[in-house]
Amino acid sequence: AATTGSKPREPGAGPVLTLVVRSWCSLCDTMREALAPVAARHGARVAEVDLDAHPDWEERFGERVPLLLAGAAPEGAPLAALTLDANALDAWLTAQAVARGRDFR
Repeated sequence: AATTGSKPREPGAGPVLTLVVRSWCSLCDTMREALAPVAARHGARVAEVDLDAHPDWEERFGERVPLLLAGAAPEGAPLAALTLDANALDAWLTAQAVARGRDFR
């Protein structure tokens, strides 16, 4: 349950986020767990992409996994690498909602 008292939004109502991971990555598991409640509060759709399935992205992302992108991979804008600041992500998602006229606060 959200600690802010806000209810989760309908999935897909918010922005698209992409989590770039590797299957053997424990930091990826940690970021996935931290990301889930924040994304749910904002109705963000999270797509997960395994970097090992995209060797052409290796030069671009390399060891910076987990990597959270705003938008689709590989062209999305980086929001977090290696660790997730859930409060910063929450603030960014709130700002996106306000900019779209969908204030979720």
